[in-house]
Amino acid sequence: MRFHTRKWVKPEDLNPNHTLFGGRLLEWIDEECALYSIIQLENPKTVTKYLSEIDFKSSAKQGDIVEIGIEVVKFGNASLTLKSEVRNKMTHETIITVDKIVMVSLDEDGKAKPHGKTKIEFVKDRLYKE
Repeated sequence: MRFHTRKWVKPEDLNPNHTLFGGRLLEWIDEECALYSIIQLENPKTVTKYLSEIDFKSSAKQGDIVEIGIEVVKFGNASLTLKSEVRNKMTHETIITVDKIVMVSLDEDGKAKPHGKTKIEFVKDRLYKE
């Protein structure tokens, strides 16, 4: 799994238990998956369709640095399926796992749009194609 983004847990990210609010963590995961998928599918109209069961394994507290990891599971016709793990940067302890996140490429009318992708592409490689 590649860990693309780090977040610093700040006071506004905490729940009443003074640990990282799960909703904030899911927001960060969703945003990371959206950004990754938009770049992979080359379509800014890419949205979240499905999140599977989530598994909170540990918590994070104020001042912790967390890393968001995502991995491609498969390319569909108009979708990209990912999985995610978030871990504490310093201890590498897993905080949450999400086994299946489906992102869908849309056309101008909001309908699923085939993307024609079959494998991960890196931006640096696209630059050399042109």
